[in-house]
Amino acid sequence: MRVWLERRSSSESDQQREFNSTRSDSEYQRDRARIIHCASFRSLQSKTQVLGLGESDFYRTRLTHSLEVAQIGSGICERLRGLPENEAHLAYIPSFSLIEAICLAHDIGHPPFGHGGEVAMNTMMRDHGGFEGNGQTLRIIARLGEFSANCGLDLTRRTMLGTVKYPAFYSTTARYNKPEHNIDPSTEFDYLNIDQWSPPKCIYDTEADVLDWMLDPFCHADRDLFSSLTNPEIGHRRTQFKPFDTSIMELADDIAYGVHDLEDALELGLVNQDSWMESVVSVIKNMDDNDVKSSLDEYNRLLFSQSANDRKHAISKLVGFFIPQIKLVELDAFEHPMLRLQAQMEPNAYKILLLLKDFVMKQVILSPELQMLQYKGQQVMVKLFRIFAANPSRLLPVAVLQNYEQEGYRAIADYLCNMTDVSAGKLYHKLQSPTSGSIFDRN
Repeated sequence: MRVWLERRSSSESDQQREFNSTRSDSEYQRDRARIIHCASFRSLQSKTQVLGLGESDFYRTRLTHSLEVAQIGSGICERLRGLPENEAHLAYIPSFSLIEAICLAHDIGHPPFGHGGEVAMNTMMRDHGGFEGNGQTLRIIARLGEFSANCGLDLTRRTMLGTVKYPAFYSTTARYNKPEHNIDPSTEFDYLNIDQWSPPKCIYDTEADVLDWMLDPFCHADRDLFSSLTNPEIGHRRTQFKPFDTSIMELADDIAYGVHDLEDALELGLVNQDSWMESVVSVIKNMDDNDVKSSLDEYNRLLFSQSANDRKHAISKLVGFFIPQIKLVELDAFEHPMLRLQAQMEPNAYKILLLLKDFVMKQVILSPELQMLQYKGQQVMVKLFRIFAANPSRLLPVAVLQNYEQEGYRAIADYLCNMTDVSAGKLYHKLQSPTSGSIFDRN
């Protein structure tokens, strides 16, 4: 297991040290500390999760969402450790420090304004290496983080691998449904509708050396299968497999998204009981027997109660239902336990979780009211990118300009991604409104 504690900056003498279990968790605690203290993590407090900042003080931001994902991830690992059938795999089940580090880091690459901001950034970067939130997370961890000049946050190999949801490159996954236009971001173009340029799920080609380092402990057959892609008739190609730790993090993320975003929507009155009964309850009633189905009347009463305590009780019960439904499975095609082992939710429970996620998506995220906020954020990011792309030497901060001279538009993407919804909005007004901004403002 010693290989998983190595860092990219490690000297040979560091790597030869004897790592016992106590030291192992100490290294993952250090990873967690570096993530918590890095600027990219702090900026999540002012980045959109689902609802736009300023709409209410109740709902989740990317920061509170990440904290909840970490707590749920720890709960999943505690559950897996307590199952007798997993005794043979205890050495590979992540410690609390490890899974919390992975979960806390999973969203640090997301730009301002949620998924809309991600699409906007990829629109501007799609002919220049692309932009994708998970790819940017790896770039921050491996390159941009402030703990190492050349290795970013310089986390352990296992923590880094656990954050990689999509182990394939932009160049091999990107396949847009509309013809390429080879757009230069510094030129005029109609950006009024950019939905067709949603990014593929990937990492950047520039991090090929980092992926090679992370996958070095695996045999060639495992590496080839792990990075293999589906090839649909239209649309982007997609990866098929994830590391063991990532499968835990993704389930924790799905639970937090499906359950807690539902709580936000209920608190703010964005969904009503009639749509809930039609879209969710009617489907669950036709499922096989389960604890949610047997308690539907109670859930309906608590979720739509006027009491915030009642709603929280229902939300807690849902989380408490999903975590025990997770078990370990093995993918026989892989040799290494870090790829062979996977966390998986029982099918009926997963159907309910997907039902909740789909309900929030249709009733809240895709509503015209929320889409207007998302569209506005998209336009802010597109406009800022175009302004800096057309005037790099004139407007980019000195440090960013130095990076731009070496990396081109990628430096602008890094600069804008590091902003929050608030700071991006302020910069937009500073550049666009004659009465906004000051020479003493810091971008």
